[in-house]
Amino acid sequence: MALTVPLPRTPSEEGVARWYEQALGWATAPGPPVLLPTGLRFDVLELPAAAGHAVLRRVGGTGPVALMGRRMRLLVAAGSAEELPGLLDWLEWGGIALDLAGIGPGGRITAPVPPGWRGSGRPGAAVWLRPPMPGREVESSLPALPAVTGPGDAPGLVRLVEAAATECHRLRLTRGRQPLAFS
Repeated sequence: MALTVPLPRTPSEEGVARWYEQALGWATAPGPPVLLPTGLRFDVLELPAAAGHAVLRRVGGTGPVALMGRRMRLLVAAGSAEELPGLLDWLEWGGIALDLAGIGPGGRITAPVPPGWRGSGRPGAAVWLRPPMPGREVESSLPALPAVTGPGDAPGLVRLVEAAATECHRLRLTRGRQPLAFS
């Protein structure tokens, strides 16, 4: 007789929601999965994960960062999603197809499993790359306007959007290249 080992249990949706509400003071929306409303405590810049990793290497510290499948989500100050189109125009990226989106008021993102908890085991499940820290105000660590930051702080929103637009464009160009055939 073969013994089978059951799959690890995933954290209950209730426990995940409770962690976000009690440890961080963030609102949640019922799931499954548990959702985090944007536009209240933070907005999100969403971009391809490959471009997002390059952005993190370029700008260093940012606020919390989540990964879901092939998409990276950079938490930014509430109101930043509404600023994104104007910033892209101002930075002379307007009219260029970029795989970069702002998620603000009325939006929602899937809540990653809290740090230190066992993951869901599902491929592409939301996870924290740089988790929020309980007991620490997230708002003060988020990129925002104006772009005035001190040493060791998160980059300003303008710098972050410039890096994100550049890396999204670079990724688009790289993916569009066809390898040369040699005979």
